[in-house]
Parts: sequence; structure tokens; C-alpha cells
Amino acid sequence: MLRQRRRWVAVAAVVIGVSGCATGEEWATWKDHPTHFASGDHASFSFRNRGDKNAHVTRTDISKARDEGWWGRPITVKQEQILER
Repeated sequence: MLRQRRRWVAVAAVVIGVSGCATGEEWATWKDHPTHFASGDHASFSFRNRGDKNAHVTRTDISKARDEGWWGRPITVKQEQILER
């Protein structure tokens, strides 16, 4: 009985955690793209930059984003914040 209750609690937690996590705009992005990231570089960049604060953007990142057609919420940085490497 306890095991079954724990299972239902776990399932309920997953359902609650998954539902309502995305905005309409985010769902539209998901609908337009079959994968979460455009490439491994896109995934690496996204995990490295989980928000606009302390963004780590290089000129190579900008070039890859343009060439590979990355999607998602853009990170904006000032010109002087773009790192050379």
C-alpha cells in the first residue's frame, strides 16, 4: 500500500512539474522545432548561459548561432561584453 502511494505521489509530482512550465511562446517554439537544441554547440551555450546575468558570449558563439539557426529566447549583451575567445 505504501509503495503504491509513493508511486502515485511521484507520478503526480511529475505531472505537476511538467504542466504549466512553458509559456505560449515557448510551446510555439517547441512546436516549430523537433529537438530541444539545434546542435551540441547550442546545448553547450544554453547550459553555460542560464540567464542574462553573467552571460558568457564569444564571437564564435554568435557566428555558430547565425550559421546553425539557433532558436529560443535570445541573450543580449553589450558589444564590450563579447569575449574574443
